[in-house]
This record gives sequence, structure tokens and C-alpha cells, in this order.
Amino acid sequence: MLPKLSRRDFLKLSSLAAGSLAFAPLNDWFPDGEGFPADIIGIGRVGTVEIDVYHKPEFDAATVKKLHRDELIPLFEEIIEPEDWHNSPRWYRTLDGFVHSTHIQRVDGRHMNQPLIWLPEEGWLGEITVPYTRAYRNTFTYGWVPLYRLYYQSVHWATGVEEGPDGEPWYRLEDELLKIEYHIPGKHMRIIHPDELAPISPHIPWEKKRIEVSIPDQAMYAYEDDKLVLKTKVSTGIPSVGVTGNGIPTATPTGRFNVSVKMPSKHMGDGKMTDNINAYELPGVPWVCFFDQNGVAFHGTYWHDNFGYKMSHGCVNMLMEEAKWLYRWVLPETEASSWETRGYGTSVHVY
Repeated sequence: MLPKLSRRDFLKLSSLAAGSLAFAPLNDWFPDGEGFPADIIGIGRVGTVEIDVYHKPEFDAATVKKLHRDELIPLFEEIIEPEDWHNSPRWYRTLDGFVHSTHIQRVDGRHMNQPLIWLPEEGWLGEITVPYTRAYRNTFTYGWVPLYRLYYQSVHWATGVEEGPDGEPWYRLEDELLKIEYHIPGKHMRIIHPDELAPISPHIPWEKKRIEVSIPDQAMYAYEDDKLVLKTKVSTGIPSVGVTGNGIPTATPTGRFNVSVKMPSKHMGDGKMTDNINAYELPGVPWVCFFDQNGVAFHGTYWHDNFGYKMSHGCVNMLMEEAKWLYRWVLPETEASSWETRGYGTSVHVY
């Protein structure tokens, strides 16, 4: 159980999530008084446009209120409802009622960091350690202008340390897709030590490693020869109805493939510069292992928690730590300093 959190502590957390510059406070829903009525088990961030709070942990229960993207919620109890067949059976009790876990990101491990005073130009990987932080571009004409929000456990390339608009050290990040630079407070990112990305089981021959993905079971299995080394729930693609905008189906393709490209950080989405938090932009998707020519990949997922059910646009969504493990385990091997690694890698069977 987490330590008891006071209302004042939670206000500080919301301020930390908002970044170093002025944003609208996230405390309109806080109760009167200094404390909460019970110890919390965790803190959740709303990961979609809006979600409902229900009177009971049931989808057909009365709706009490709505919560919107990036609101932070104290969670008091986890409830498992095994009869819920269409989503994860997990619910949380909150101050006002019950929310389903589908679009709740747990941010229990949030913390601040001591910024480094120097980073190499080729970049070091870093992980966001606060619920979210706002990125800013330092423009010649308009000065510091807002850009994306970067979320807890997303991973980005930091290429320098500069003074931010508040006089504190800010990391300069480079977007590998758009080739633009933006900045975030250094205290909001943890630099990842290369040892964390050391290959797993490098002694196992290439032909002895394989991955299987079961669409019906929404499960992934990793094998070393006939030994199962990882079994986990995943979320594959929701089949599209009709022709998609880019002509690529959103169902995860079935068949036999090989991992061909590995990237520790990838900007997914529409690829546009925007400060709209509801735009389809996902900078810093971590631990990406592509295995299909249309861009289908295994990767970590910070915007939903509904593993075991179809949720994606075609990729295989994974829990963060398990995606990181897979990234280190699959071939081709990669260096911690590599932005992109190509090669004929581990076999993948999707059925």
C-alpha cells in the first residue's frame, strides 16, 4: 500500500504533472479538508478524452460524473468483476464512485530527478517519471511555445541540456519522426543507464528464439527452443470497417514474420506538431519491435490498461516492462546508443 496522501500532497502532485510553467490546475474535484477518507492504493491518470464514473462497478450502473484526459485520480480499492467479458475485469473505487481500468494509467512510481549538466549530441535515452510534462519549443519569433504532453514511462532521446524559461536545466529532445527539437524540465526525465538495455539471453542461437501471438487468446508467448520464457496478455488490432484513410487494415495481420527493425523510441500517430492533447500523436512510444512491412510492431503502451482485449490500430500493445524485456530479448541485438537497428531477427507467428 502506498503511504497516506494528504490533499496538500495531491495538489503538489498535480502541480508536478502540469510542468514548470502555468497550466490550469487539476484540483477542481478535490474534497474539502486536508486528507482523504481512506488510504490510497495508487494514483491513476485518465488516458483518453473522457471516462465515466459509475455509482457501482458495472457499466449499466448510473453515471455519477465524467473525468477528462490527464485528470489525476486517487484510487482507494481495486475490484475484480469476472463477469465482465468485454473488457478487463478490473475496476477502481475513487472519491466519487467507480471507474473501469481500461483508460487509467497507473502513475504510482512518479518521482522527480536531479538533471544532468551535460548530454552527448548523439543523445541518451530518457524516461518520463511524472504523470505528464508539457514539451515546449524555443522559437525565434514567439519564444517558448507549447507542444506535446509527454507521458509517464514514455521514452525519448535527450540530446542536450539548456536553460529553460524558468532558469532551470531543461533537456533538449529530438523527435526522430519530424526531426524537430523541443524541451522539457530535466527533473521530469530519468536518463536510462545502458546496462538496463543489455541483451537478454544473447547466447541462445538465432533459430532457437521465437514468438507466437494468439489473436483469440490475446496472448503472446516467447520461447527459447521449447522453453516458454514469457507469457503475457497483449492487445492486438481492432478490425476496421471499410477502407481506412491510409489503406492499411487495422486488424493485426496473421502469418509468419520476422522482427526487422527495433527502435527504443518512436513517434506514432499522424505526425503533426500540435499542442492539442486530444490529437492522435504519440511521441515516445517505447521499446518498438517492427515485424511487418506496414509498420506493425510490438511496443509498450501507456494510453490504456485493457490488455487481453483488442485495442490497437494493428500493433501488438504490451505492458511497459514486458515490452522492454522483449526489446532486449529479440534479435537483432542493438546497442543502447542506437536510434534504429535493422536486421533479420526473431521469428514471429501470429495466428
